[in-house]
Parts: sequence; structure tokens; C-alpha cells
Amino acid sequence: MIGNLIDVISSLTLIMQEETERLANRTGGRDLAELATVKVRLVGMLETALARLEREQEHWADAIEEAVHARLLEALLALGEASAANAAVLERQIDLSVEMIGAISTEAKRIAGRSTTTYGARGDISSFDAPVPIAVNSEY
Repeated sequence: MIGNLIDVISSLTLIMQEETERLANRTGGRDLAELATVKVRLVGMLETALARLEREQEHWADAIEEAVHARLLEALLALGEASAANAAVLERQIDLSVEMIGAISTEAKRIAGRSTTTYGARGDISSFDAPVPIAVNSEY
């Protein structure tokens, strides 16, 4: 059972490393969605395996052999490194996407001239920028 857990951890590590590399090198595409789906599935398998171990053998971590413990520790350390790198690249990509959508929205508002200014009864002027619908091409 521990061997299966190590295999899932190793697979998750490899998927995260591949996703991180593709995002960092901007060689994404449609298969990034497939990597994310596999990553979610592996996380679910990992959570299930850990829950099963805790349920069936409450102190399983204390009972495993030294060699298996060393392999598990090595796999967990590699997963920690891969997930930290993956999180950093994903955060950067999300920030870039938010900035890009903001710039596109600002430019679309400018081009469309969708801002309105109202002169109030008390002599005050208020302006309102109506939102511009933006279509996202998911191909890119």
C-alpha cells in the first residue's frame, strides 16, 4: 500500500514538473488542460490513499521500514519542491492574465467610447465607465 502511495506521489511530481516547464517556456496549448485534469485526479488519489492508510493503520508512518521510509521521504521532498515551483509559475501566469485582461478591457472601453458623464442638479459631475463585453478566444 505504501508503494502505491509513493507511485502516486512520484506521478504527481512528474506532472507538476511538466506543467511548470511548459508554463515557464510558454509551450502550453490545449494539453495544459489535460495536465491539470490529471493533476487533480492524482491529488484525489493521494488524498484517498492517505485517508485509507489513516483509517486502516492509525500509526502507519511509525510502522514502515527504514528503506520504505527513506523512499517516501524522498518522494515527498521532491513533491514539495515541484509544487512550490508549480505554484510560483501558476501565480505568475494568473497575474499576467489579469493584467492582460485589464489592458484589453481598458483599450476596448477607450475604443468603444463607453464612458458617460452626467451633470447633476447640484453642479457636480459624475462619470461612469460601462463595462465592455470581452470575448476570450480559448484557442490561444
